[in-house]
Amino acid sequence: MSTLRPFHLAFPVLDIHDTKIWYTEMLGCTVGRESDRWIDFNFFGHQISAHLAEQSDMPAHNAVDNHQVPVRHFGIILTPSDWETLSKRLSSNGAEFVIKPYTRFKGEKGEQSTLFIKDPSGNCLEFKSFKSDKMIFAN
Repeated sequence: MSTLRPFHLAFPVLDIHDTKIWYTEMLGCTVGRESDRWIDFNFFGHQISAHLAEQSDMPAHNAVDNHQVPVRHFGIILTPSDWETLSKRLSSNGAEFVIKPYTRFKGEKGEQSTLFIKDPSGNCLEFKSFKSDKMIFAN
């Protein structure tokens, strides 16, 4: 079995300074390399790169479990305790939730805790947790 490797994701932002403050203070990410046009973050052991863009596209939405989920989003699957810690951190830091923390698909195979937030450029992030990692790809 191979070892899971960190992923890399590049995404558009409207302001590098605001992005740096939000990802470090709101999420607790650390900064890697940076310039006046891009910045790398350690996103829970993965590399994400914010690149300055002139405009950000507004994402479409899909109905999922009675919520309008942004089609374009990224995030991380945390352990239940880490998800709870982050959820409390976001709430205490005044995060504006696109979808407030809750458990979706209760009692079903894909039951998961989830929340959605936006960064200062309007990029949507989802943080979720399953009781067991075996449920991540269950159908």
